[in-house]
Amino acid sequence: MPRKIAAGNWKMNGLQADMVELSKLAADHASAKVDVLICPPATLIAGCKDLPFQIGGQDCHPHESGAHTGDISASMLADAGATAVLTGHSERRTDHGEMDADVAAKSKAAYAAGLKAVICIGETLTEREAGTTLNVIDTQLAGSIPDTATAANTVIAYEPVWAIGTGKVPTLEQIGEVHDHIRAKLAARFDDGADFSLLYGGSVKGSNAVEIFGVSNVDGALVGGASLKAADFSPIIHALEGTSL
Repeated sequence: MPRKIAAGNWKMNGLQADMVELSKLAADHASAKVDVLICPPATLIAGCKDLPFQIGGQDCHPHESGAHTGDISASMLADAGATAVLTGHSERRTDHGEMDADVAAKSKAAYAAGLKAVICIGETLTEREAGTTLNVIDTQLAGSIPDTATAANTVIAYEPVWAIGTGKVPTLEQIGEVHDHIRAKLAARFDDGADFSLLYGGSVKGSNAVEIFGVSNVDGALVGGASLKAADFSPIIHALEGTSL
């Protein structure tokens, strides 16, 4: 069965003073019934080692080392205490021109370092309005996920780009259609495709988490802004715990 995962992506937010939010979260979820994954900026990863959560990086370089000023390798993330890393987030694809092949290469690097790759996919508003969402998803799944992916080393996060940080949320039917489609594609390609955790991301908050987690093949969420404060992220974790009973 897919694992239930509540993942928080802090993006380029968070200083040492903000670690208090993770301490507050730990006080409420030290024995969470679901997996909690926090992806803070790289500067805070080492300081998270004593927290009762899984810790992830937000990106990694496809090479283990070398002359790549400003980059961070998957092995460096693992050395700092991370157990996972995001690859292919829409902001990396858009801001840095990352293509599916780049995402696959970074995911392979994650595997080599013993990290779980949380591979992000999703369509833009233009693609959604053009009716090409599932075609886009198919292309990204085929090009971004290495053949060596398994349910143990890979999580798929579906994030409609037009819903990230905008307050706009697809209908439950739209979310279900894409998640069911992803599940079918994974099951057809991988022996354990039925066991990959599929996360939904895009303006998830405490007020809509319960209904989103009730959608077919939604095994959790990748949360952005609402993960920065314990008071905002905790209700999402509780909502996911309710679906795991």
